[in-house]
Amino acid sequence: MFRPHRAAAIALILWGSLAAFPIRSQEITTGAPVSAVLTIDQERLYAESLWGKRALADLAAASSALQIENRKIEAALTTEEKTLTERRAAMAADEFRKLADDFDKRVTGIRQAQDGKARSLVQQRDSDRQAFSDAALPLMGEVMAARGAVVILDKRAIFVANTAIDVTDEVRAHIDEKLGAGPALPTP
Repeated sequence: MFRPHRAAAIALILWGSLAAFPIRSQEITTGAPVSAVLTIDQERLYAESLWGKRALADLAAASSALQIENRKIEAALTTEEKTLTERRAAMAADEFRKLADDFDKRVTGIRQAQDGKARSLVQQRDSDRQAFSDAALPLMGEVMAARGAVVILDKRAIFVANTAIDVTDEVRAHIDEKLGAGPALPTP
């Protein structure tokens, strides 16, 4: 597990060893600050990338469709329950109990199925996020190498840093250029 205090210690060690890394003229001419340590905002990187925007939109659409489906099912079950309750007075107790038990079993099954669909959406979200991270990692390495850095840390693990070492926008642009919107989520 990543611990912020370890990241800070590593950053300090790396910062102290900056003299060991010569500044290349290419880095000076690009106008980008020269630093062995870079930071990135992983949440913003994902949310603002073409891939992240597409994935979040796909997830929102699938979630909305599931909510609509849940409301329709709820309305149908409410109507069925009301009808069953109204029929109760005209039925024998054992006949009503059997119908009520069958209804309860169906409701339980439907609830489990709908919960499974919701869990599937969460799994798809997590899977897509992991696929993005896997695809983005080598591209982050390319930006790190182009900047002459030795490490990119998550901004959340940093207590204080110069904003000039934040390469989130640069990495996002590089990822968008190389990966685009990524693969579409499968339809649940």
